[in-house]
Amino acid sequence: MGVNLSGLVEPKTVELSELDGRTVAIDAYNMIYQFLSIIRQPDGSPLCDRTGRVTSHLSGILYRTSNLIAQGIEPCFVFDGAPHELKKATLAERKERREKAMTDWEDAKEEGDLKKAFSKAQQTSRMTPEIRESSKELISYLGLPTVNAPSDGEAQAAYMCLKKDVWASASQDFDSILFGTPTLVRNMTITGRRKVPGKDQYKDVRTEVIDSKEFLDSLGITREQLVDICILIGTDFNPGVPGIGPKKGLKLIKDHGDLEHVMSHMSLEVPSYQEIRDIFLNSTYTDGYSTASGEIRREEVIEMLEGYDFSRERVENTLDRIDVSRKSTKAKKSQRSLDSWF
Repeated sequence: MGVNLSGLVEPKTVELSELDGRTVAIDAYNMIYQFLSIIRQPDGSPLCDRTGRVTSHLSGILYRTSNLIAQGIEPCFVFDGAPHELKKATLAERKERREKAMTDWEDAKEEGDLKKAFSKAQQTSRMTPEIRESSKELISYLGLPTVNAPSDGEAQAAYMCLKKDVWASASQDFDSILFGTPTLVRNMTITGRRKVPGKDQYKDVRTEVIDSKEFLDSLGITREQLVDICILIGTDFNPGVPGIGPKKGLKLIKDHGDLEHVMSHMSLEVPSYQEIRDIFLNSTYTDGYSTASGEIRREEVIEMLEGYDFSRERVENTLDRIDVSRKSTKAKKSQRSLDSWF
């Protein structure tokens, strides 16, 4: 879930078309979980092939990615490596929530309450080795780059953005800002009308862009101070201090300067706080990656997805759309290059 900064951030809403010509590093796990959560049957069941293999993620990767490319956006998918030791408690808590949601989902289906069933089912999504590897396989066949992060995918994506190898990192989580990304894009793969989790209402989800420097300047703090605020609030690596939310955390750090002085002032102890700081400020990265897209391996895409019971015609139409979009983007780049001479 990441840190909760929704009360402090005022993102800029944009149309996807405004990101034309940009290369974006996408937090792959974050995106896949979105697809697993959203792309479901009316009773909450995930899309599956005839053998019971989940295909929601493959549907999302194929059709949503084609939409991004149609808008002139070139995606690069960053996959998580091994989780940090301090994240184990969060992962255990998520597993427990998934198991409870699974029971609630089955109960709701038996009761015939499809709205409740769908809501509970969304909370049961999990990353299996088959889902991870089939995602990588499809992305590779589509000619799109993947990056295997040493640890947190958001940290790696932020590093790539800092190096200017990509224009922005894309994730639903605000952690990317703590990891140092200059530009964060949210809601890039899930735009449209979406149901509010746990409520019988819908909202329009728009793509958002957050300039990290502008955000920090508006709060009058540094990135290091933002990390300290989030340690007080709670991160994936620590539970936070009860009673401290984003606004109170901001006030405490602005009043006292840093986490050590807040702890001294409030007689608090925050276990492993320096280690958590290092996770965000001094993470591990790899330079062994490329952000360049290649050619679609058309027959491999079709053969793979037909094996998962996808319609050959729909797959071919989507690949045609990607080809047309790529040619259009290439023509626009050539024209820009030509115009620069005059």
